[in-house]
Amino acid sequence: MEKLSWTKDIFGSKLEIRQGASKIGSINWDNMLSSQAQAMINGKLFTLNREFFLSKLEIYDSNSQSLLGTIMINFLNTRSDVLINGKRFELEIKNFWQSRWSWKFNGNDIVSYTSHEFITKDKGTIDLATPINDEVEILILLGLFVRNQFILFMLLILLIAVLVIV
Repeated sequence: MEKLSWTKDIFGSKLEIRQGASKIGSINWDNMLSSQAQAMINGKLFTLNREFFLSKLEIYDSNSQSLLGTIMINFLNTRSDVLINGKRFELEIKNFWQSRWSWKFNGNDIVSYTSHEFITKDKGTIDLATPINDEVEILILLGLFVRNQFILFMLLILLIAVLVIV
């Protein structure tokens, strides 16, 4: 099983993906609340886009501008799916705090994420139970983009709770 790591400053706009000491990818937002990001993994460029209210996420090939996958996120449902190259992959959020989540194919975890810290940095690991290919690269980026949207949603809920209490 191959292991990658990822880091992002909690209020930052850049996420890095590493394999050992080598940087193999990144996701860059214009700002923390941006609905669009540019991503790179293993030299390939992608565009990630989020529609209003965080529910629809898309990933495009930056060179051809072709849509590679769309996932609809429902914050009340722990499962969502995406179709890539005719294959259905299922995203499963494994706990309430969204510190563990994975992509499944045919019921088996193929890409599993774990978040290790949430105070000053959002960081964690990615365990790959399958070799890296085009589909897995897309899933890696989408999984991290989804994570960022959940964090924004949790911060919004926290802000609303604070405003209601005050």
